Amino acid sequence: MPNPLKSPQTLSLFSDKLFYKIGEVSNIVNLESYVLRYWETEFPFLSPRKSKTGQRIYTKKDIDLILRIKQLLYEDGYTIDGVRRKLGTTLKQNDDLNGSLIKPDPATMIKTVKARLRELLDKLE
Repeated sequence: MPNPLKSPQTLSLFSDKLFYKIGEVSNIVNLESYVLRYWETEFPFLSPRKSKTGQRIYTKKDIDLILRIKQLLYEDGYTIDGVRRKLGTTLKQNDDLNGSLIKPDPATMIKTVKARLRELLDKLE
């Protein structure tokens, strides 16, 4: 019998929960935790909140976004840059319709910029 936590459809089983830890999300979306952490650096619109102890706290909206990213990357064959452009544009349009703009977490943006600068420096060396 397949593991019920490995199927995205089982998210409805957790309907009484408002927040999920990274391990739970990893089981639900069938991805390793390190992949989720990496995606946070690549997709500025994916930024789960953190608890006072620094644990990532995901909402159902975050999980839906992760499942969409996974589909685009693994099933539809998009590159990371392609997913970033596609979802960044889509999310911005949706937020504009709701009267607000995406405001990424400044700390996450700084981490992303630092990581990209390090990659460029490594390539230059």
